[in-house]
Amino acid sequence: MERNQANKSRPRSMRLSNLHIPSHILMLVWMLVVLIPVYLLVANALKTKRGMYDNPFGLPNPLTFDNFQSVIQDGNFFSYFGNSLFVVGVSLFAILLLGSLAGYGLAHWRGKTSRGIYFGFVFGMMLPIKIATIRLMELMKGFGLFNNLWSLILVYIAMGLPIAVFILTEFIRGLPRDLYEAAHIDGARQHKIYGSIVLPLIKPALATVGIYNLVPIWNDLWFPLIFITQDDKKTVLLAVTRLQGQYATDWPRVFALLTLSALPVIALYLAMSKQFVTGLTAGAVKG
Repeated sequence: MERNQANKSRPRSMRLSNLHIPSHILMLVWMLVVLIPVYLLVANALKTKRGMYDNPFGLPNPLTFDNFQSVIQDGNFFSYFGNSLFVVGVSLFAILLLGSLAGYGLAHWRGKTSRGIYFGFVFGMMLPIKIATIRLMELMKGFGLFNNLWSLILVYIAMGLPIAVFILTEFIRGLPRDLYEAAHIDGARQHKIYGSIVLPLIKPALATVGIYNLVPIWNDLWFPLIFITQDDKKTVLLAVTRLQGQYATDWPRVFALLTLSALPVIALYLAMSKQFVTGLTAGAVKG
């Protein structure tokens, strides 16, 4: 009885803070799990080859930027980087445009056909596209797209559309119907409603879809390794294979290249993190 009275006498903020201690500990553990590989990646990229083998978990001593300089100057880095940017940029633009158009149509088209199309996209989320690799390679050769960056773009669009349609359709369905009625009263056509009303309101969902697809597309090594054999068409991660020899691998240069390849993903996430979190929160509230 006295213990219950003591608990009630404590401030509410103190009781709530005690409840959050396990979640804070869990977040700290998760932060360490995420940051330790990043530290090892950057630290070993700043070491010499001998320094990495002598002390792989320690700080760089001596500190050197020769690995980054070698990758940039001798590894044709900017060509690979430009190829990756082109593939990712075109793929994400097409995924967001086609996904938002399909989501807008499916959100307002009621009927068995629309439900069938919608569940077709949902079913596409469950099938890994890599199981059709051999057939895709035959198709790309038949279309004359082998050793062409557009072969990667088409595959990535097909890979990202199901999740884009799934998220954007549900998000657009949650928009107030009064907005559409007011726009129709003002004489706005469908393309005007889509461009002026729907797109500005679904920016958080677009950011969520963009970041969700950015990471697997940028980090993909499977399809570039199969579709691309010409050196001038390789992506950044595919260039890592050039640094791996049969008997020895220059790991500090590999880590330097991976560090440089991670910078665009980190920069884009930091630029869109607010919209990304808003989109996740809105989806959670609607669910």
